[in-house]
Amino acid sequence: MERLQKILQRAGIASRRKAEEMIASGKVKVNGIEIRDMGVKVDPAAEIICDGVRISYEEKVYWVLNKPEGVVSTTKDEHGRKTVMDLLNVSERIFPVGRLDYNTSGIILFTNDGTFSNQLTHPRFKLEKEYHVKVAGLLRKEESVTVEKGILIDGVRTKPAIINKVRYDDKKENTYVNIVITEGKYHQVKKMFEAIGHPVLMLKRYRFGSVTTDGLKPGDARLLKPHEIKQLWNLSQHGK
Repeated sequence: MERLQKILQRAGIASRRKAEEMIASGKVKVNGIEIRDMGVKVDPAAEIICDGVRISYEEKVYWVLNKPEGVVSTTKDEHGRKTVMDLLNVSERIFPVGRLDYNTSGIILFTNDGTFSNQLTHPRFKLEKEYHVKVAGLLRKEESVTVEKGILIDGVRTKPAIINKVRYDDKKENTYVNIVITEGKYHQVKKMFEAIGHPVLMLKRYRFGSVTTDGLKPGDARLLKPHEIKQLWNLSQHGK
């Protein structure tokens, strides 16, 4: 059982305040009965008519998947390739929050909550994404600084990034880098390193906000815990 105004809000009918106004004005009926009491709790499966229109309510769910390489992050693929949906056994109609390239692995979130998805992906909310990258060649300190300050890609300068945990491979031919960005432009990480002469050889998104791939093998998924959902909301609202 949930408060009626919360159900209306989560169904995408209106904001909480607007939903309360609609209830107060007698525009909402539950199982044929007009409801004006703000404190009433109802079953989301009940017949709810709002301003003459029956609303469709689906409980919101939030999943995290550790996407392997060689899987597309769309719900369908016209070329018949395996998609992220093939890895999920979920009855709800969920969709990916953002996307990862075909050959990029790592964390990707799923939900049926459009407001949540927009909050996490809109550039103005500046939610952090951490990538583990292997690039060709030996990355120099001054090159790291260039990337951190922002680099021109397709005529637009990227927002500041954070680079840490730089190390070379055993043969000292390639570099492993952890980079944190707050944007999600197309092929952004790959283009950033290509712009300084270090093509990306391997790319994994390790962290999305406060959620990581820790404990998830490639191809495994789980429901987000309530405190993780709350943390993501809080981080997106405070730009971290």
